[in-house]
Amino acid sequence: MSKILQYLRTNTFRNNLLIAIGFVLAIFLFIYIGLKVYTKHDESIEVPQVKGLHVSAAISALENANLEYQIDSVYQMDAKPGLVIEQDPEPKFHVKTGRTIYLTIITQVAPEIAFPKIKDKTLIEASSILKNHNLRIGDTTYVADIARDIVLDAQFAGQSIREGRMITKGSKIDLILGNGQGANEVQIPDLSGLTVAEAKFALQGIGLSLGTVTYDIGVSDTSTARVITQFPGLETGITSIGSKIDLTLSNSIPTTPTTTNPSSTQKQKTNP
Repeated sequence: MSKILQYLRTNTFRNNLLIAIGFVLAIFLFIYIGLKVYTKHDESIEVPQVKGLHVSAAISALENANLEYQIDSVYQMDAKPGLVIEQDPEPKFHVKTGRTIYLTIITQVAPEIAFPKIKDKTLIEASSILKNHNLRIGDTTYVADIARDIVLDAQFAGQSIREGRMITKGSKIDLILGNGQGANEVQIPDLSGLTVAEAKFALQGIGLSLGTVTYDIGVSDTSTARVITQFPGLETGITSIGSKIDLTLSNSIPTTPTTTNPSSTQKQKTNP
């Protein structure tokens, strides 16, 4: 023990101790300076404003500032393709040289989606569905149909488009809608062999009305008389909604009913 204490008091020990302390300090100093140089401590650059620029201009600005970049893209229906809408870090933020700046741009090629079901939907419902799918309403055309503002057909580029077909986002869809009024003309029905009550009911069902009712001479029971002629006849084909059909009835029905104008012969006339 005494020898150790005597050694600690010698110049040799003191010199070795100073050398060891100096060596440790030199190592720490080397590491400190090396890290400072490696991390470029106290050296930073300001992130340029690239939000709102076209992607090509944004890339040029970042490269001039010795910054890296990574690009992601999204689709917005009314935005300019290639426009930078987000950047991270934000402008004027200080970063090291070579830092990656993350950009979000509007995609230059619109993606495709499956066309949604809008047929038989109301105009309001169809508009909401199309908007949610990033599609636009083009022309709206109204046709005669009792279903008012109901989508009867959807068209793209002049052709009907079916549900599920792939279509580019942002496309314009033309809608064919009902005007709530129905058809302006209807097919004239065959009323031969019907009683006056049955004929009147048949006419009212398609928007026509009963005109002049004429009975053959000798008809004793009008309730059982049957239609033998009508005007306009079947050969006319169609007539306007609300038109009147004149009838001639008889108790004896001919084998082949005629469609002559009942006003051209002498008959017993009654009003419906």
